[in-house]
Amino acid sequence: MGLARYGDLLTSAEFWRTVEVSLIYTAATVIVKLLLGLGLGVALLLWERTRLNNAISIALLMPLMTAPAIAALMWKLMTNPGFGVLSWLISLVGINDFRWASDPDSAMFTVVLVDVWVYTPSMIILLLAELRSLPPQPFEAARLDGVRPSFVFFRITVPMLTPLLLTAILFRMIDSIQQFDIIYAMTQGGPGDSLLVFQVRAYLDFFQYTNLGGSAAVLMILWALTYTLSNVFVKQWHKLRERARGYV
Repeated sequence: MGLARYGDLLTSAEFWRTVEVSLIYTAATVIVKLLLGLGLGVALLLWERTRLNNAISIALLMPLMTAPAIAALMWKLMTNPGFGVLSWLISLVGINDFRWASDPDSAMFTVVLVDVWVYTPSMIILLLAELRSLPPQPFEAARLDGVRPSFVFFRITVPMLTPLLLTAILFRMIDSIQQFDIIYAMTQGGPGDSLLVFQVRAYLDFFQYTNLGGSAAVLMILWALTYTLSNVFVKQWHKLRERARGYV
């Protein structure tokens, strides 16, 4: 009976919709946070150890001191179409009646925006710690030789940073694919099934529909998916480390 439950789940269109939504959410949040942290150079700007940079690094931790559920409720108020400050701000540029999380077409954008606001500082801090751990000699040699900054970034910084970058991506990916509090506080998985990710689906199955077996099956599949993705990243991390040490 237990295996039959997994078979029913794996042949359910609703389950594969949950997989799709979860992967889209994970990919969007991780990519945006990575681009903001490294692609737009926030971590690079804070690379040098100065009092100002240290103060900004500390200030970046402020969103992390807010519980994600509280942050989601705060953003829910700010994006309220009737009186939210963000709805008022976008109305100044001619965007009226934007439904934010109450519209299936913009719900994913809204929760990704909240996730990015809450967790991007952690990505920046991780990247900053990794950047400051790099040996200075290659950069000093490149500076003395007059090498272009773009060449230094793509041919020296990124290759040296890649093994550590995989670690930061893995941490954020695992957290995103298990996301619950932001999405549930904002929309309870709606509108419809537009944000019905793994954890929210399992929660609703257990507490709302009293489907204990279905909830457990969803969580077991989530565990298997997380385990598989983690193994892939860890194996790639070991290969890159061995290559950097000259073993491969």
